[in-house]
Amino acid sequence: MSLNPLAPINVRFAGLGGTGVIKASDIFADVVFRLGHTVKKAEVHGMSQRGGSVQSDVRFGPEVHSPMIPDGACDFLVVLEPSQVEVVREGLRSGGVLLTPADIDVARLPTAKALNVALLGRLSRQFDFPEQNWRDSLRTHFAEKLHAANDKAFSLGRSV
Repeated sequence: MSLNPLAPINVRFAGLGGTGVIKASDIFADVVFRLGHTVKKAEVHGMSQRGGSVQSDVRFGPEVHSPMIPDGACDFLVVLEPSQVEVVREGLRSGGVLLTPADIDVARLPTAKALNVALLGRLSRQFDFPEQNWRDSLRTHFAEKLHAANDKAFSLGRSV
């Protein structure tokens, strides 16, 4: 996929409350920030505590004015809950990349809760960012007891 190096890159994470949407977007924003990019982030929680729709936008690039992704301008759409794909698909621009749980062999995950980390692994293949930056951010955002499972989930996502 070709991206304009002067325009912000738009990544939207979507799912249901409790699926790790906010955590995944926090980690992605951290990775991008650590690499020296200007980053803006916004979230729409809705009824997230009751399993409702959740979206989190991350925009980065040389100059970013707003944290909200314009309609139909997502370069990457990472959907953590299959039922939400059609709900948010219109946000993807023509030629944009859609990543969903169907991209991951969930039976190979160390735990179902690691799907967000596996999809981050899948997303990481779309960028020329050092893999260690991703892993460092994961370790920063999760308790030590989860590091081994997250390493496995991230590697699974990177391998597909």
